[in-house]
Amino acid sequence: MEWLYLVGLSFSIACLTLVDWRYSLAWFYDAKRTAVTLFSIIGMFVVWDILGIRLGIFFHGGSEFALPYRIAPEFPIEELFFLYLLCYVALLVYRFLQKRLA
Repeated sequence: MEWLYLVGLSFSIACLTLVDWRYSLAWFYDAKRTAVTLFSIIGMFVVWDILGIRLGIFFHGGSEFALPYRIAPEFPIEELFFLYLLCYVALLVYRFLQKRLA
């Protein structure tokens, strides 16, 4: 059960990648620009998370669906997958609307 959250995130990312491939929105439109965009925003969110953890605002509540491994205290591995998913879906929606309205 502890892999379920990571599997769900990975499945969602895979489905978004299929949408990206079908409509050439991000990775399949301009891989270099997509990499810079996604990883710079993910980096800012990681800093945000670390600050939140240090200030005692964010904490890992523990779940039977999450892995017991952490990158740092209160920073689960799945957080990186979630941040990627969050940023990727936002980029895909933005690019889809940009193409649609052009």
